Amino acid sequence: MKYDVKNLKLAELGKKRIEWADNDMPVLQNVRAKFAKTKPFKGQKMSACLHVTAETANLVRTLKAGGADILLVASNPLSTQDDVAAALVKYYKIPVMAIRGEDKNTYYQHLNAALKHKPVITMDDGADLISLLHSKYKAWAPNIKGSMEETTTGVIRLKAMEAEGKLNLPVIAVNDAQTKNMFDNRYGTGQSTVDGIIRATDILLAGKYVVAAGYGWCGRGFAMRARGMGAKVIVTEVNKIKALEAAMDGFDVMPIKAAAKIGDLFCTLTGDIHVLRAEHFKLMKDGAIVCNSGHFDVEIDIKALKKLSSKVRKGVRNFVDEYTVGKKRIFVLADGRLINLAAAEGHPASVMDMSFSTQALASEYVARNYKQLDNKVYYVPQNIEETVADLKLKAMKIAIDKLTPEQEKYLASWSIGT
Repeated sequence: MKYDVKNLKLAELGKKRIEWADNDMPVLQNVRAKFAKTKPFKGQKMSACLHVTAETANLVRTLKAGGADILLVASNPLSTQDDVAAALVKYYKIPVMAIRGEDKNTYYQHLNAALKHKPVITMDDGADLISLLHSKYKAWAPNIKGSMEETTTGVIRLKAMEAEGKLNLPVIAVNDAQTKNMFDNRYGTGQSTVDGIIRATDILLAGKYVVAAGYGWCGRGFAMRARGMGAKVIVTEVNKIKALEAAMDGFDVMPIKAAAKIGDLFCTLTGDIHVLRAEHFKLMKDGAIVCNSGHFDVEIDIKALKKLSSKVRKGVRNFVDEYTVGKKRIFVLADGRLINLAAAEGHPASVMDMSFSTQALASEYVARNYKQLDNKVYYVPQNIEETVADLKLKAMKIAIDKLTPEQEKYLASWSIGT
């Protein structure tokens, strides 16, 4: 078995971490037990480009239980938990190619290894794997039954490919599932982003002006959590509807140029490029903290900040770099990469339970229905959404009402009026 991890001696700690996460992932346990019996991926190769965390470990364990010959690589150089990678190799016999802090060349060596594995089903977190497939391994694309995409950024990229007629395989937009984005993005990103910021800086959020750039599900979650800790939250948006929503949710809404003069802490959560730029850095006050919780490290224009700076002090604290602009200091967290995974541990296992169960069941759907799928981006089938929600409610010991026959008839009719 080929693998590339930091140190197999870390495996014991990683195994404990995986088991701890599994305790809080009852839906995925249920799916794993089902897959162990039905073997939907028997004899099929899979490659997954995901954040290598304890929660992800339980997903790939589930896919292996379903018969998959799966290889895992990292979707972000700073999100890998080295002990988890080692444990997957040593105790679960799953090949992993991921090292925390790996350079760009190593990152792409691992992506290439994932495609040389010759998968028939892939999983992606940001669409780097699929982008590489379409540029370097085009000839293999017709052999792939389908791919799952886990992030907002990745779905944006894949829909752009579909619009240009360049998408050569079916994709399930797992990110757009209600059992993913409404919970993982809002509650998971919201909590883990705050967690990462506090671990990196030890900042007291109460009383601070916190700027949330973007009010999608991730921005909503972060803004909500920051306000809950006493911060005065400002939201910046380009979408008129989301801006209205933020205002009616009680947040101040203004252009980022105006917020730049006020903010103590800035967090980008948009999936777009150069949200914070030179024009904004020039306006920030001394001691401003800047971080990103979008998938790629492009939301903060660090090259522009470096160009503006007379001095850069790396590592003034773990995950904190200091840039001197004139007489002001601006602190950048985790090199502008995902703060919640770089400086913390990512989303809590409980919320990833739903996301990864949806991911696993969507993969089963592709394995069974690929002949009916075209080369386009699909939503997660509704029956999968309902299955995951039902299992999660049962795990949480929550019961809900059912419609009476009379109510069902009323909702299905048009003739009954006032």
